[in-house]
Amino acid sequence: MKKALICGISGQDGAYLAKLLLAKGYKVYGTSRDAQLSSFRNLVRLGIKDQVNLCSMALTDFRSVLQIISKTEPDEVYNLAGQTSVGLSFEQPVEALDSITIGTLNLLEVIRFLDCPIRFFNAGSTESFGDTGETVAYEATPFRPRSPYGVAKAAAFWEVVNYREAYGIFACSGILSNHDSPLRPERFVTQKIVSAAQRIANGSNEVLRLGNTSIQRDWGWAPEYVEAIYLMMQQSQADDFVIATGTSTSLNEFVKKAFELRGLDWHAHVETDEDLFRPTDIAVSRVNPAKINRKLGWKAKFGVKEVIEAMMDVKV
Repeated sequence: MKKALICGISGQDGAYLAKLLLAKGYKVYGTSRDAQLSSFRNLVRLGIKDQVNLCSMALTDFRSVLQIISKTEPDEVYNLAGQTSVGLSFEQPVEALDSITIGTLNLLEVIRFLDCPIRFFNAGSTESFGDTGETVAYEATPFRPRSPYGVAKAAAFWEVVNYREAYGIFACSGILSNHDSPLRPERFVTQKIVSAAQRIANGSNEVLRLGNTSIQRDWGWAPEYVEAIYLMMQQSQADDFVIATGTSTSLNEFVKKAFELRGLDWHAHVETDEDLFRPTDIAVSRVNPAKINRKLGWKAKFGVKEVIEAMMDVKV
């Protein structure tokens, strides 16, 4: 039986990955900063909490990371932890850099220190590419991040490359585009939109306030993305891949589609709030997943329309 350690198992991706690995016969360990106090709501929603071995681990504490990896002896370590919100990273930039860069470094250094054949996956982000404009970014495109979150993810990506090349560790990064599901909390704009549309359709008189809705992103379906993550870890050699649908959509179009599914005209219920604009933002994010399509045979089945429909149906 293979053993996997998922750092950040309480989040959307961690929960879906745990479900996938359990179905494949893995013994799954999951970490949270305080496993005794965390509700692990997403694991409960997926009906798998009792099947996961939960433990407390502070990623920014090397000793804590060393203790948990030594104790669990995993074959695979998945780093899905750290700050996950671009918006929050502007308010808490130190926490963003610490949780993502120091956390990733501690995991890599523990694997190197123990000198065990542990495979390591790091969750990167297309936010690291910055504003692509009409250019389509791919794995070799230089990073020009426009948020503390993007800066941290870019640094963590190069940490992984360094440890892979310097020490021969099986370490890889998935450069993930935006991906969603019903497990997302409402501080993510997509869930905020979907939840508001559902409440308004049910009679709420609220007004949905959004920031810059002209931005364009590549939105995918989280359960599909964890399948790509799993495939990356099963290869004979570690490599980095962009994980995306390959199609970008404006936030305006996302809002329109979500409200139309509930028979609503979004113009009557949505207002722009400049207080929600970020200090710097990415106007257009376009990425090319051709490498993972070609080398691993993975291709997203859900486009933005299917993502919205699945979120509206609240299927987990």
